[in-house]
Amino acid sequence: MVPEIVATLASGIFADGAVYINFVEQPARLSCGVELAVTEWMPSYKRGTVMQARLAVIGSLAALISWWFDRSLAWLVGGLLLLLIIPFTLVVILPTNRRLESRELDLRSEEAGSLL
Repeated sequence: MVPEIVATLASGIFADGAVYINFVEQPARLSCGVELAVTEWMPSYKRGTVMQARLAVIGSLAALISWWFDRSLAWLVGGLLLLLIIPFTLVVILPTNRRLESRELDLRSEEAGSLL
């Protein structure tokens, strides 16, 4: 019972964070202009990464533990899908984020705006 609660709670908080970032924080950030948006994005990204990565790992492990004990396919699928967020982020999203963090990036450039 405890792993199911932990998995549900962690994945729910993860989803809530993702929704907040996409529908509130990022649009507000972009409304401030590219230079300020990139400057504000950097510390926000660092803090958000720590939170979201931990939630993905905790939620995945708890879901997989739940599957191990009750063999419900839903826990296995949910745990694997949540776990797949990590390699997806590393392969698809991280290169863009690294470019945004680069000191060589001109914060007033069109590239900076398109990366955001």
